[in-house]
Amino acid sequence: MQVTPTAIPDVLVIEPKVFGDARGFFYESFNQKAFNEATGLNLNFVQDNHSRSCKGVLRGLHYQIQQPQGKLVRVVRGAVFDVAVDIRKASPTFGQWVGMELSEENHKQLWIPAGFAHGFMVTSESAEFLYKTTDYYAPAHERCIAWDDPSIAIDWRLRHYEIDVPQLSAKDLQGRRLDLT
Repeated sequence: MQVTPTAIPDVLVIEPKVFGDARGFFYESFNQKAFNEATGLNLNFVQDNHSRSCKGVLRGLHYQIQQPQGKLVRVVRGAVFDVAVDIRKASPTFGQWVGMELSEENHKQLWIPAGFAHGFMVTSESAEFLYKTTDYYAPAHERCIAWDDPSIAIDWRLRHYEIDVPQLSAKDLQGRRLDLT
């Protein structure tokens, strides 16, 4: 596996070795020992999640104020534009974001540590999104940052993906601005 830091060094791109031929492909999507050795992290994942969404659905930007979750995310069908926002007030990259395409073709994964808000927008006709978390979902502690918060200024690349307006859940429509003070 290849591990590459993003513009926010704590967010990592994980690229597994993919073995393919005319029959298809095989890759090890997760191996705790290999992950720990390649990233220098020693994590315990406690929950796996799977969502399916249609084109234009935007989920996020979610985080938990207690029981913060680190997330290892990937796409097994379709494609998404995935975003992580640093919300650690003491961090030199506080309020900054990184985004990248994750797809069934590129097999890339993104490690998003605790202390980040996370969201993704489906860019293919539909997408199946899988992620491992380092803590359990705690709905009472979940919060949401507005996907279009001007202080963060995420370029969701709507025109590039031919999406006029993203589809949000009622909960995500209530997202608030990130307090940059």
